[in-house]
Amino acid sequence: MEQYLQVGVVSSTHGIRGEVKVYPTTDDAARFKKLKEVFAETKHGNVPLAIEQVKFFKNMVILKFKGIDNINDVEKYRGCPLLVTRENAVKLAPGEYFLCDLIGLSVSTDTGEELGTLTEVIRTGANDVYVVKTKNEKEVLIPNTKECIIEVSLEKNTMTVHLLEGLL
Repeated sequence: MEQYLQVGVVSSTHGIRGEVKVYPTTDDAARFKKLKEVFAETKHGNVPLAIEQVKFFKNMVILKFKGIDNINDVEKYRGCPLLVTRENAVKLAPGEYFLCDLIGLSVSTDTGEELGTLTEVIRTGANDVYVVKTKNEKEVLIPNTKECIIEVSLEKNTMTVHLLEGLL
């Protein structure tokens, strides 16, 4: 399991006082109000940044970091993913999972047939779609619905699915 989870990406600077525009990659952008610290993922490692102020503009989050007061000091974080530790991540309800934890799960059908490995999650409007790569390098798209996803076990690193007619 990954130690850090991405909550956004710095898209650009905002003004000249050290603020940045962040494209949120979390389900709820309002969660930035509760965060005290994020880590900028740079080429030289993760840099901790204390959040001083949070504002919202259209679909973006405007962040001001403590100790960074001009555009020149914040410019280096443009394009950097912003991460939080698992301890600061959103608390999940039973049956909910972080998408990054699902990648790599071994997927089998409810009839016991080994299907392949979950390689990607596609976010759609209605429900997520899991991309499973089979042994012969084909991709199977499985919707994340109650009818298709029978069981997810992060402890066993497995997912059991029911294949509806036409999915293969």
